[in-house]
Amino acid sequence: MTDATAPAAAPKTLYLVDGSTYIFRAFFAIRSLSNSQGLPTNAVYGFTAMLLKLVREARPDMLAVVFDKSAYSFRNDMYAEYKAHRPEAPPDLVPQFGLVREVTRAFRIPAIELEGWEADDILATLATQARQAGIHTTIVSSDKDLMQLVSGEVEMLDTMKDKRYGPAEVFEKMGVRPEQIVDLLALMGDSVDNIPGVPGIGAKTAASLLADYGTLEGIYANLDKLKGKRKETLENNREAAFLSQKLATVATEVPLDVTLDDLTCCEPDRAALTELFARLEFKTWHREFHDAEAGLPQTVALGKDGFALVTDDAALDALVQTLTEADQFALATQVTSTHPVSACLCGIAFAVDTRRAWYVPVGHQSLGQLAMSRVLAALRPLLEDAGKPKLAADLKAAVQILARHGVALRGVRFDPCLASYLLDADKYQHTLDNIALDHLNHKTTRLADVTGTGRDQIRFDQVVLEVARDYSCEDAQVTMALDACLTPRLAEANVDGLLADLELPLAYVLAEMERAGVRVDEERLRALSKELGGRADALEARCHALAGEPFSLGSPKQLGEILFGKLGLPATKRTKTGWSTNQQVLEELADEHELPALIVQWRQLTKLKSTYADVLPTLVHPETGRIHTSYNQAVAATGRLSSTDPNLQNIPIRTEEGRRIRECFIAAEGCRLVAADYSQIELRLMAHLCGDPRMQQAFREGADIHRRTASELFGVAEGEVTRGQRDMAKTINFGILYGMSAFRLAREQNLSRQEAKDVIERYYGRYPRIREWKEETLESARKTGQVSTMMGRIRRVADIHSKNAMARQAAERIAINTPIQGSAADIIKRAMIAIQGKLKDELPQVRMLLQVHDELVFEAPEALVDDAKALAKREMERVVQLDVPLDVNAADGRTWLEAH
Repeated sequence: MTDATAPAAAPKTLYLVDGSTYIFRAFFAIRSLSNSQGLPTNAVYGFTAMLLKLVREARPDMLAVVFDKSAYSFRNDMYAEYKAHRPEAPPDLVPQFGLVREVTRAFRIPAIELEGWEADDILATLATQARQAGIHTTIVSSDKDLMQLVSGEVEMLDTMKDKRYGPAEVFEKMGVRPEQIVDLLALMGDSVDNIPGVPGIGAKTAASLLADYGTLEGIYANLDKLKGKRKETLENNREAAFLSQKLATVATEVPLDVTLDDLTCCEPDRAALTELFARLEFKTWHREFHDAEAGLPQTVALGKDGFALVTDDAALDALVQTLTEADQFALATQVTSTHPVSACLCGIAFAVDTRRAWYVPVGHQSLGQLAMSRVLAALRPLLEDAGKPKLAADLKAAVQILARHGVALRGVRFDPCLASYLLDADKYQHTLDNIALDHLNHKTTRLADVTGTGRDQIRFDQVVLEVARDYSCEDAQVTMALDACLTPRLAEANVDGLLADLELPLAYVLAEMERAGVRVDEERLRALSKELGGRADALEARCHALAGEPFSLGSPKQLGEILFGKLGLPATKRTKTGWSTNQQVLEELADEHELPALIVQWRQLTKLKSTYADVLPTLVHPETGRIHTSYNQAVAATGRLSSTDPNLQNIPIRTEEGRRIRECFIAAEGCRLVAADYSQIELRLMAHLCGDPRMQQAFREGADIHRRTASELFGVAEGEVTRGQRDMAKTINFGILYGMSAFRLAREQNLSRQEAKDVIERYYGRYPRIREWKEETLESARKTGQVSTMMGRIRRVADIHSKNAMARQAAERIAINTPIQGSAADIIKRAMIAIQGKLKDELPQVRMLLQVHDELVFEAPEALVDDAKALAKREMERVVQLDVPLDVNAADGRTWLEAH
């Protein structure tokens, strides 16, 4: 093909981003995001996400982000009131303006701004230069002022609506051609920029005039053809119209010190991004753009040079000798799955320092491995020696898999995941990958990098030995390095005792509970699923009848159209996609119409059906016939445990359907389930922490605390308290823990706002130390930036000083809630450790199966039920000494429901 017939090269593409549009959209789209130091980051995060999306999808040849340098521009000299009514930027946004520019420059994208000129003028100048150079330009903005620049070579892109505007789209939206936009604004004005325009001339009238006469000048040249008030208005406001025309016209000759060549896209500055994303705590991007030479210096030198495979007897004997002589060693187990029962051991990695590590494969599909029996026989004395200090990432998993193969792992004194969680529970997911990146500036190889994902994913036992070696040895090596880094910090934060005495021992308890599992009645679950499905279908049919048409009950959009469009119910809250139909909104609307209440019922039924009745039978392990939930120690910021597969924490106990789910959890043949739960532990902890004498006395006397509170609030004898008064007192007692407002109390108890406010004031009047304690706790949180539980667990409250009222109020609720809920979590954890030890010594046939909030569930042979109840009650009640007694209810039954 000759040059004459070769296709013409595609024109270069330039994208010009209106920085202000991105910043403000990001700020209002993402609320209450900050780093652990309390620095607001929501606008920076959203800006970065949008910028990356644009770059990856559009793949421009050239790119720039344009900002306003200040509020002043040359237009203020023309018209002093220009943009005079614009509100001040929100306080939480102000510190993010500079950070957004840092992000832009770190990506090596020009961040252009110039004193005296607006971003629109800079965008117009660059777009004009690009058009003259034959470069196709896209202006990324939703600002209608910039539509005057649209032409065959220049288009606009509104990324929020994913809509591009060429000349035809501008006409469709605005009713005028791009070259008429300035005159349209001159006539109709612009309230955002405070451009006066002509009073009484709106968008439709202005477009009609321009359709008839072409330009502003054309309109005034033909003024005699107009009649009435419109003519008079235009005559009287001629000067304002032409001033507005000047104000709306963007400048195209801004004296910039950048050329189009300077806008060519290039590789980002990874060193700058590493430091910046580490500071902002954007973990995904910190990892993606990580540069090991940048940011925080590596605490230790980590590398693969000292990694070795142990595949023969001599190497294994040498490893055992090295581990024996070492002061301590780190281990990392590799398995085929994470299931407590199904997982099989693939191999174990060891490290004695940050230079040398060994991987001993025992369960890979590759040839050339030592027999598992030989390896475990050689390593068992070391692994079971409680006097040999060990380090292990994810201790619970290591204990579990080794126990499956007959090895009782002992002597572990450090787990980096639990240590990181104790230091800053809210910071991120406490994975080895995140912790190493954060504290060591080391980017680890992730499991997905080794096994793949999706259809291409393989089990770890299929991984090539050399790849498995490098991955596994790195885990052990990083664990060793993190011990040196985090152990001093644990001591400084005074949480080293929590690691040694609570979290590490608890990992052993949880490992046994997960392996034990619990039986469920599969037939009853299937029958319940069918019943719930039938009831949900009946509710759906009733909802369709009330709506007068079929619609998807699971679609918030369609539900909103029915409730607020067709039925005309009052809409109160909006989301990004339309009117809110969350449970609170539906409950508020229930008094107005039957349909919202039915939707709430339908949602509850379908959630229970899909989450539990349908799923639980699928989780029964074929070998054990039991369900084996997984407990998460390092997830909930309060210190509570969470569980997955299934999530046992969310089974409702106060609804009939939720109780029927519990009825499907059953004891093994010849056994009964024993449930022991703390009675009102959070209220008792509040009484202890605040020291209120009235509340403490009520608990010491064994009074019904809600009835006693109602008696105090309403001035009646306890025997005369009505059910409604007791319910209100109960709502207040628990609501006070979680920052209940008068508005919420009024809504829940059908009171006026003033009545609810008066009730709360009477409450504090009867229990004044509660308010004082809350104020003292908040003051301490403001001074230290953290709160703590009775046992010293800490939680950061970075947003306690936030200028954003919602973020600050959320932080205040956390500050009040954490010492109470976190102390309750610590108490039941300590009880679990104590009970497990006693069961081994006194009742080895009794097994602890479940922990849900303040409740423990055991399985006991029928002959030992009373002993199990007595042991659980005794240990739970004496695990900590409070100024009020801890009270534990213990009961038994064939099902979990009967035992509750």
